[in-house]
Amino acid sequence: MTGREGAADVDAARELKSSYDALRAEIGTVIIGQDTVVEQLLIALLARGHCLLVGVPGLAKTLLIKTLAEVLDLTFNRIQFTPDLMPSDITGTEIIEENVTTGSKSFKFIRGPVFANVVLADEINRTPPKTQAALLEAMQEHRVTAAGQTYTLQEPFFVLATQNPIEQEGTYPLPEAQLDRFMFNLWVDYPSHDEEIRIVKATTSMARPTPRRILTGKQIAHFQDLVRKVPVADNVIDYAVRITTMTRPKSETAPKFIRDWLSWGAGPRASQSLILGAKTRALLDGRHSPDIADVRKVTGPTLRHRIVPNFNAEADGVTAIEIVERLLQEAG
Repeated sequence: MTGREGAADVDAARELKSSYDALRAEIGTVIIGQDTVVEQLLIALLARGHCLLVGVPGLAKTLLIKTLAEVLDLTFNRIQFTPDLMPSDITGTEIIEENVTTGSKSFKFIRGPVFANVVLADEINRTPPKTQAALLEAMQEHRVTAAGQTYTLQEPFFVLATQNPIEQEGTYPLPEAQLDRFMFNLWVDYPSHDEEIRIVKATTSMARPTPRRILTGKQIAHFQDLVRKVPVADNVIDYAVRITTMTRPKSETAPKFIRDWLSWGAGPRASQSLILGAKTRALLDGRHSPDIADVRKVTGPTLRHRIVPNFNAEADGVTAIEIVERLLQEAG
C-alpha cells in the first residue's frame, strides 16, 4: 500500500467513526435502548455479515431493522415467513408476457422481495426447510438462480432474520449448517423500567420522528472494503482461533465442561467472523487495529448459535450463552 493510499484509508476510517456516531444518534431518535444490539447490527453490516435476531414479540425488532434501512438510505423488504410460503415467493417467478405489437409471447422474470439491500426474514423458522434454503442460498452467494438464469443481488445485501423463542409448535428450526451462515446471533431483551417509560411516552403520542439519512449504499460498500484492509496482529488471530477450537469437544484444548456439555463446536467460519467483527469494532471505536478485547466483545453473538449443547447441558440447565461466557473465563 502506498503512502497516499494509506492516508486515504486513515481519512476513510475517521469518516466512518464520525458516520457511526451520527448513525447511532439517528437510530436513537426512533429506537429507545437496545444499544448493544444496534452496535452489533452495524458491525455485521460493515463486515458483510447477516444477523439472526431472537426475542419475544413486541420488542421493536421490525422497527429497528426498518429504521436501520432508512438511516442508511437502503432499499428494504420484509418477508413474513409462513408454512405455505414457497421459494418463488422469495426469489421471484416467471410469468408469460405477450407483445401487443407482434402477438408473440415470452417469459419475464418478476423479481421477488429478496432483491433489496436490507431483507427482513420475519419468523424464519415458521417456513419449511426448502423455502428457508431459498433465502439462505441468496445470503451465501449474493445471487438468485431461476429457470437457468442467474441474477446478481444489489450490494450491499444484508439479511436480518427473526425468531420467536417462546412458541416452538409448528416451527422448522434452522439446521446448524444454515445457522452458521449468520455472522451474529443477537438476543433482543426486554427494556429496562426507565426505557419502557420512554417507549410508552414516545409511542402513544402524535409525534413520529423521521430519522435523516446518513450513509448511501456506495459509501457502505466502500467502508466494507475498508474493514478488510484493517491489519490484525498474529496474537489476536491466534486468540480467535483458540477460542473457536476450544468449543470442539474432540479437540485437545477443549475444557472438560465443553466435552461434557457440547455435541459439536464451531467451525472455521466462526474464527473468520470473530476477526471481521473485531476489525469492525476497532474501526467504529476510532482505532486502526483490533485487540483481544475486541474479539472477546463479539464472541457471544458469534458462537452462541454455532455450538450444539447436548442432553447433559439440558439436564444441568445450562444454555449456550452460559457456556460461551464460561469459555471466555477459561480462555482468559
